[in-house]
Amino acid sequence: MSSRTNIGLGVVAIASMFVGLSAVPLRADTPYVFELPVGFPRPKVPADNPMTVEKIALGRFLFYDTRLSGNGTQSCASCHQQERAFTDGLPQAIGSTGQVHPRSAMSLTNVAYATALGWANPLLDSLERQALVPMFNERPVELGLAGKEEELLQRLRADLRYQRLFAEAFGRDTDRISLGNIVKAIASFERTLISGNTPFDVYVQGLDDNALSEEAFFGGRLFFSERLECFHCHGGFNFTASVTHDGNPFDETSFQNNGLYNIDGRGSYPPENTGLFEITRIPEDMGRFKAPTLRNLSYTAPYMHDGSIATLEGVIDHYAAGGRTIHSGPYAGDGSKNPYKSNFVRGFSLTEEEKQQLLAFLRALDDPAFVSDPRLSDPFVPWPCRADCGYDGVVTVDELVQAVNVALGTSSLARCLPADASGEGDVTIDELLQAVTVALNGCDRKPAGH
Repeated sequence: MSSRTNIGLGVVAIASMFVGLSAVPLRADTPYVFELPVGFPRPKVPADNPMTVEKIALGRFLFYDTRLSGNGTQSCASCHQQERAFTDGLPQAIGSTGQVHPRSAMSLTNVAYATALGWANPLLDSLERQALVPMFNERPVELGLAGKEEELLQRLRADLRYQRLFAEAFGRDTDRISLGNIVKAIASFERTLISGNTPFDVYVQGLDDNALSEEAFFGGRLFFSERLECFHCHGGFNFTASVTHDGNPFDETSFQNNGLYNIDGRGSYPPENTGLFEITRIPEDMGRFKAPTLRNLSYTAPYMHDGSIATLEGVIDHYAAGGRTIHSGPYAGDGSKNPYKSNFVRGFSLTEEEKQQLLAFLRALDDPAFVSDPRLSDPFVPWPCRADCGYDGVVTVDELVQAVNVALGTSSLARCLPADASGEGDVTIDELLQAVTVALNGCDRKPAGH
C-alpha cells in the first residue's frame, strides 16, 4: 500500500464516520454574567443587544479577524492590542491603506462605561454605532470597508467557523450573518474588556494594606488634592469624568481644553484636530477633547489625543506648566495662555520627590492581569487545527472535512497549518492521522517557530 494518501478517498472515508452530526447548531442564548471588580457598577447594556456568551465568543473572533478590513490586512485588534491595554503604541493610528489618522487610537480599557466613544464626538454614544466608524470611514480610511459590505459578508458566510458562531449567537435565520449582527457581536465582546485589578484597587478594597507602596500612597494624596486638580477630570471608579453605567440617572461626559496648543494666540488648534468644535462649531469648544480613563497608563503611551506627549513624565510637566509652549513651527504658541483652556489646568509646582510619588501612583493604576487575560486574547491559534471551530465540543462533518482539506493543503483556514510536517510537499498517512487526531481531540503541541 502506498504511503501517500488519495485526497478524495481520505476525505470521504473520514467524513462517512460522522454522517449523523448536525452541520448548523440551534441558537443558544446563554446569559453572560459580568465578573465585576468590587465597587464597579454594572455596565449599561442596550435592550436590543443583551449580553450572551455566544455573542461574546463570536465578537472575539470578529475583533481579531483581518477579514474585517477591505484589503485583509487589519483587524480591530491592529489598533487595539491587548498587551497595550487595547491601543497601539503609535502617536496616531494608521489605517489599512496606510493613511495616518489625525488622532491616537484610544484605549478600550473599561469602554463599557464610556459615554462619548471617541475623542470629541458626543453623538457617538453606543459601541454598536461606534464599530461602524472604523469599518466604513473614508476620511481617513481605517478598515476600508466602504462599498465592500457584501464582500465582507460573503467572506464570513463562506467560513464554517462563522456559520456555526453566528448560528449559535443569532439563530438559523438566513440573514444571521449580517452587518447589524457583526457590530452587535463586536460590541458585546468589547463590553467584557473590564479592568479593575490594580494595586490601587486591591488597597482601597482592603484586601492588602501593602498593595500600594508608600511612594504611591503619597502620590495619591497629591492626585486627589485641590493643589493639582487631577481628580476633577479623572475621578470616580474609572478615573474619568466621562462615565455611564446601569442605574445612572444621566450620563456624564467631560470635554476639556488642556492647553496643548494655542497656534495664533487666540486659542486655535491644528485644523485637523479642533476637538468638540468640529461638531458644535461653537468657538469655546475649540480644543476640547474627552478626558480618558487613567487606568493602565503604563501600557498606553504616547499620550494626548494626538499622541504628542511621549511619556508620563512629559504629561506631568505639561500640566505643571499649565499648558504646553511650542517655540517654533506651524503649531508654535503658548498653550498656557489659550483663552479656552479649562480652569482646572492652572499649573502647579512639584519637588522631584513629589513628581516621583505622583508617577508611582499613576503606575499603581496598571492591571497586568487585564493585558494578559487569555479570555480577551487572539482566538486564532497558529497550529494544527482542532476542527471544532465553534468550540462547542461537537465536530460536524463539514468541520472535519474542512480540517482534513487544510491538513492536505487543498484548502486554507486562517492561521491553520497543513499536515506536511516534513515539508517535502506531500502528506504521509502518519501526518494525516495526526492531523485528524488534532481535529477531533485538540493537541497541546505547537509547531516549531510558534
